[in-house]
Amino acid sequence: MTALAVLACLSVAVALLAGTVAGLCAFIAGLLLWGALHLRHLNHLVLWTREPVGTPVPRAMGAWGRVFADLAGRTRLAYDMRERLSSALERFQDASQAMPDGVIYLSDSDTIEWLNLRAEQHFGLDRDHDIGAPVVNLLRQPEFVRYLASGNFEEPMVMQCVRRQGLTLQIQIIPFGDDQKMVLSRDISQIEKLETMRRDFVANVSHELRTPLTVVGGFLETLVDGLDDFEREDVIRFLNLALDQSNRMRRLIEDLLTLSALETGAPAPSEERIEIGALLKGVYDDTELLSGGRHQVTLDVQGGGYLLGSAKELHSAFSNLASNAVRYTPEGGRIELVWTHDAQGAVFSVRDTGIGIDAADIPRLTERFYRVDRGRSRESGGTGLGLAIVKHILTRHQAMLRVKSALGQGSVFSAHLPKARFIPLPAQASRS
Repeated sequence: MTALAVLACLSVAVALLAGTVAGLCAFIAGLLLWGALHLRHLNHLVLWTREPVGTPVPRAMGAWGRVFADLAGRTRLAYDMRERLSSALERFQDASQAMPDGVIYLSDSDTIEWLNLRAEQHFGLDRDHDIGAPVVNLLRQPEFVRYLASGNFEEPMVMQCVRRQGLTLQIQIIPFGDDQKMVLSRDISQIEKLETMRRDFVANVSHELRTPLTVVGGFLETLVDGLDDFEREDVIRFLNLALDQSNRMRRLIEDLLTLSALETGAPAPSEERIEIGALLKGVYDDTELLSGGRHQVTLDVQGGGYLLGSAKELHSAFSNLASNAVRYTPEGGRIELVWTHDAQGAVFSVRDTGIGIDAADIPRLTERFYRVDRGRSRESGGTGLGLAIVKHILTRHQAMLRVKSALGQGSVFSAHLPKARFIPLPAQASRS
């Protein structure tokens, strides 16, 4: 309006000096020049809108200068907001990538919009190729397709992954936004394995306790129903058999308590300075007592010294290895207890001439209740927990168990202890 007022005044002045026609011509020429200037600034504005975000706005005088200044201010605000949103999105995506769970974002038509690395691993997907593809074309397992189509996502589903054997996934779908969905996947393979182990453990304990309880119950029932029908010697024999079975249950419960304490991370006992000769002599005496003269048992200590650790636990571990040799070695066989050491540490080995172990069974020997010969172990009073206890005790002492065996050729069980736990002495090897 100011420009028009100025133009009108100039036109009136021209009309007064040069006549009405000249004043009108001057006014029209001024309007054309003013319109051309506006068109020029408008063209600059149109061209600026086609430039990349962040391009400075054109400069101008007057009203257009104020317009461009306002646009520049709003552009800066919009650009800053876009940068903040972009940064927040990047942080969110980085956090999603770091999640231990898989995350897939689905559109309203169930096509993949985004997924993190864990989801790629869980489902065997490729972000570079699979984004934009319908999820049911890539995850074709019937249970997942039914779960997605049901629309009932209150409870998660559990699915065995076809593309990765042994992988069990818990999948939860969460609706959000405008009919969009978020698919969360969690690897529960270890939880499933532990649950299976728990069920097997309960079943094994029940089985191991049911057998001696049945025997004890049967003997007692027999005696209650007909005590006067049996000679005193028969009654004593029945009671002794029942006592054997009760002792077997007691040993089983003691082993279960020991194993439970080891597996639940019970605090390690204070370390002691254990004299090796005395420790191995105690193991040797236990082995001789269990064998009852049925085997030739020898002890070979090649260099004395001391061990740092729990005397009670190490005695239990070494005695378990030796008692296993007694149980699985036929009468007349030979059992050798050998102690050696070298630059890497010390080794306690139990060598026997027993029935041996098939190569397929060796990796499973330290499982609870796993027996190579179930009948023979039960007959000799084994609980099936000995090697599991040995494994945990050695682990607590940074040691490891190694097994060499072949069917019909005997076995060698070796406990390898680290150098840090062995204090050698320069004494000569002693033999007994």
